[in-house]
Formats: sequence, structure tokens, C-alpha cells
Amino acid sequence: MTAPTTLATTASDSGSAAGDTLTRDALAVLQPGFDGTTAPDWVRRRLGEGLASVALFGRNVVTEEQVTALTAQLRAEREDLLVAIDEESGDVTRLEVRTGSSFPGSHALGAVDDPGLTRGVARELGRRLAACGVNFDWAPSADVNANPDNPVIGVRSFGAGTELVARHTAAWIEGLQSTGVAACTKHFPGHGDTGVDSHHALPRIDVDADTLHARELAPFRAAIEAGTRAVMSAHILVPALDPDRPGTLSRRVLTELLRGELGYQGLIVTDGMEMRAVSAAYGLERGAVLAIAAGADAICVGGGLCDEATVLGLRDALVTAVRTGDLPEERLADAAARVRGLAAWTAAARTATGTVPPEPEIGLTAARRALRVTRTAAAEPVDGPVYVARFDPAPNIAVGAETPWGVAAELQRLLPGTTAGSFTGARAGAAALAAADGRRIVAVVRDEHRHDWMRAALDTLLAARPDTIVVEMGLPQAPPRGALHIATHGAARVCGTAAAEAVLTG
Repeated sequence: MTAPTTLATTASDSGSAAGDTLTRDALAVLQPGFDGTTAPDWVRRRLGEGLASVALFGRNVVTEEQVTALTAQLRAEREDLLVAIDEESGDVTRLEVRTGSSFPGSHALGAVDDPGLTRGVARELGRRLAACGVNFDWAPSADVNANPDNPVIGVRSFGAGTELVARHTAAWIEGLQSTGVAACTKHFPGHGDTGVDSHHALPRIDVDADTLHARELAPFRAAIEAGTRAVMSAHILVPALDPDRPGTLSRRVLTELLRGELGYQGLIVTDGMEMRAVSAAYGLERGAVLAIAAGADAICVGGGLCDEATVLGLRDALVTAVRTGDLPEERLADAAARVRGLAAWTAAARTATGTVPPEPEIGLTAARRALRVTRTAAAEPVDGPVYVARFDPAPNIAVGAETPWGVAAELQRLLPGTTAGSFTGARAGAAALAAADGRRIVAVVRDEHRHDWMRAALDTLLAARPDTIVVEMGLPQAPPRGALHIATHGAARVCGTAAAEAVLTG
């Protein structure tokens, strides 16, 4: 470890010594985000006092070169730092938050169903993360998409089949970790059969124990066998496991099931503790104490802005809980040791893997293979400018609103003179039809099956223009329609590129 830069302490540190083992352990289990594209002074200071991890979000990213400089700044304070990121590829991207991902997401890879391809995509993603100084990725999602109306998982899942999800989860982990970047399989014990987004409220999964073990847990068993270095808990209530507490706060889920029954010995990290599923009922600080007591090793916080006061409050809550007997000191020490152990693994793995050869085209190759093209009516080929009407559902928090999606940019490049507009709501179809002004329409939707207004908009377009081409960039659950129906299985930038190519070739 390099010597930390000496920075002034703050008034909120009164009564806590930087070298105190308990305080250092409390800091070590936190994985906070922060604001800005350079390392804030308060983060650098806390790294010298025991903070062992930080998390990067879209707000911290401008370019890969800037991220590389940021991680170098951070490691000047602590060489064995864990730098985490929520980079699933596909719809949930942080490294390419402003452009859209160069890699299709899990659902597209599941649609191809070539574990070798999945392994290769994850390896190239890992290579790019490692080159930027990121060594811990909160991915992949091992959730089985049992509920197609799930508002937060959807195309983040490899699919609805348990065995398919299991084999691609394992392949993704193997590919990513071959680059020295630790995988974090989520969301244990399985978030696929929910109808509520845990960012907003507490989901409940009412399945019996047999179904849970056969369906939800199988991909996590595969992940453990594949050597996943971390598992992320879900803020979901599963009465068959624990009728009182959500998974993140449940000893039955984290210690008895994950550690005991499944035999997992790696790091357990929580989903974002600021999410309403936990914070609304327990509060941030009490939630963190309960999570560590239940068996979690690391507290993820900072999807919303996380500042120094938040980190100090969490640190002090953990220290106080130990001193009052609410949290066993050995449990906190064990959690901190697991965090430091993962940091040591990433350092050793980075040295062992050496240089991973780049495969810059593998993402687009995968996106092209994931396309499903259906002709439902006779129509003339596209050979001139079109009007692209994108129908926008409200984005979920995991995906965010910053990342561009669709096919308009690529079609404007391929078909000069093409124009585009975005529409939502009850009159979206009529508005799009008027904006097209007689031109051929390419209608871009996302989860048509979940939105009555979107389905009605397509009804309006197809009644007036049967030659409309439909591009579905979410879950392709609705029956194919349009002169040409193109299912991309995700809204990554490369999925849009592949779809635009298919519009021209039919």
C-alpha cells in the first residue's frame, strides 16, 4: 500500500482515531459512491483511514481515459483499493452511459444461447474495465425472468429458463474474472419473479420453497461453482425463506441459506441501501447494521449522491452497534477481512492474467446474432429516408435516463434524410403519424406488452401504414407485427446498430 496523502480531518471525526481497528473495520465494509469525475478530498482522506472500496456510477464517467485517471488518483491513496461499478453491459451501462453500450445485455446473449460467445463478451468487457482501473463489477444478473411484467429486471436477465440462465451466468463469470475483474452475481435469492421495483418499494415473492430452490437458486449454485468472487443480496421479501425481513437483512437468507446450505464463502455485498425497499422501513444506518449482522460483508451505498456525512454516519452506526452489543465485533471483523481478501484476489489475478487480447467487434457480432426478424406482411424494401418514431416508456432507475437508445442515429447515417421523434402517452400514435407526414415509418418500442398506450400507438400506425417496420428493443413478449418485426432483446447501442442494418436488408 502506498503512503496516504495527509489531509485535514473534519469536525465530524471527533472521538474516533484513524488507526482504531474497530473504526477501520467499519470503514472497510462500506462501498460508497461520490460526486464528480475526479477524486474528492474526503474520499482520499477516508481511504487513508480504512475505507477499502469505492463505487463508480454514470455521474463519475465522461470517457475511459478520464476513468483511468480517476482510478489512478484513488489508488495513489490506497493501492489495494476495490473500485466497483454497476456495468452489466446492455441497457445497464455506466462505462458507456453517455453513448450506449458496445455490448448487448444478458437477454440478447441468452437469445443466442452460445456460452462461448457470452464468455467472450464478458472477457472483452472485463478487459476494458481492467484497463480503466476498475476491478469489481456488480454483475451478472442471475435472476430467472419468471415474470415478464417485472418492471426492473426484464432484459437484464439471460431469460426465463432456469438452465439457460445458469449456464450463461457461469460463462459470464468465467469470462469476466479471466481478466482479473471480480464478478458480483445478483440479486440473491432471485429478483426475477417480482412485480415491484425495489428502488421504490419492497417486492414480495410468494413461491413455495421447492419452486424457489429449483428455479431461483439454481443459477446461484452455478455461479458459486464457477467461482464468483461476490454475490449481491436482493431487497425482496420471500416468506418461504423469511416472513419478516427482506433478503439483505435476513440471517436466514444470507447466513443459513447462502453460506450454510449453498456453501458460498466469498464476499456478500448488499444492493444499494438507499433503495426504498430497505431505507423506507429501516433507515440507512440501521439497515446497514442489520445487513452486516445478517451476514453481509459490504454495504453498497451511493446510487444517489453519497457524501462524507453519509459515510461517517454509517461508520459511526456500525461502531456504536458493536459497542452496544447489537453487532458482534467478530462479525464486523470477518466482514472487513472478506473485503480485504477480495482486494487481494483482484491484485493477484491482475498480475496472473497478464494482457488479454482485445476483441473490439465481439459486441456487435453478438448483437447481430441476437436479432430475430419476422416478416408479417408484404412490403417494399427500404431504399430511402424514413421517419423513426420512438415510443418512450418511463426508464427504471437501474437503467437511468441518461443513456441513449433506439435506431435513429444509425438509420440517419445509413439513410441520409431520415428524421426522428420521440412520443409517449395516449395520443402517441396519432402524433407520430402526423410527424411522419407520409414517410415510411420505423416504430421503435420497448416492452410493448407492458404498456397499453404503446400497444395502442402501434395499432394507430399499422392501421394507417401497414408497411410500418416495428423494432422491439425490450422483452419480445407481444406477438410480432408490422411489415417487418425486429426483436433485438435489448437496447444497447450495438443492438440499435444491428437493428438498423436489418431494416435495410429485411
